[in-house]
Amino acid sequence: AARVPAAAREAARGPAAAREAERIARGLDDPALLAFALNGRFMQRFERTGLAPHRDAIGAELIELSRRHGLASYELLGQLVRLQARGALGDFPGADRHAAAVDRLAARHERPLAGVFTAWYRALRLAATGAPTAAVEAAYRAAAARLDGAGMPGLERGLLPLALLSLRLRDGAPAPTDPQLDWGPYEPWTGPLVLLAQGREEEAAEALRAAPEPPRDLLSEALWCLVARAAIAVGDRATMTRAQERLAPAAGELAGAGSGLLTLGPVARQLDALAAALAR
Repeated sequence: AARVPAAAREAARGPAAAREAERIARGLDDPALLAFALNGRFMQRFERTGLAPHRDAIGAELIELSRRHGLASYELLGQLVRLQARGALGDFPGADRHAAAVDRLAARHERPLAGVFTAWYRALRLAATGAPTAAVEAAYRAAAARLDGAGMPGLERGLLPLALLSLRLRDGAPAPTDPQLDWGPYEPWTGPLVLLAQGREEEAAEALRAAPEPPRDLLSEALWCLVARAAIAVGDRATMTRAQERLAPAAGELAGAGSGLLTLGPVARQLDALAAALAR
């Protein structure tokens, strides 16, 4: 039998453990334990792109379970999960309802940090629905300001520059070249576009080849779209093909909107651009 690569085995461990924990929790008939396990299942539901419908179903169960058993924290989590998932699917009326529910629950149960997420969502919504650039940029900057002192270090570095980059790309503008910008953990995938904006195509191609695959998380589709754009620009057909394969399952989603933070627009549009480039 063919051997499974160690990296693939490692990547499969988390989802498998989450499924087993959920199975055990259901068998014990303990609502709080099941909610905890569903949270774990959500955290592991990123085996590939295009899984927003699956996360939406997890969020829906979390909300229903929490309402029946008075689990306010998990109801808030379920609403956030559905906000993200409905945004990924371009259902902004649905996402709006979940954002409003998050704000109500946060006020009722004194969870002010939840408002950070709804502020980012509303900035994303403006971007995705074609609001003027100045209004979107102001909304993103206001949302980013709410991260100061919020105790969310994983969201602070690089997120605002990435959001503003997504806005520039929406408008057909090149990446910003300000050397003072801190791209944080996103630099491997934004760097090639910055180099291209500086006219340094060979260096951009090298940086693209050196970049790791984007992590499997809420920004996976967005980062793959950055990879795809850079690959098209430098004519890297192997990377174009890989990006096409990775993005194909998410063809019906908005890239990055599943994060509730930002979007690079329809994945289908990026897939069309890849197909056209590969056909040349």
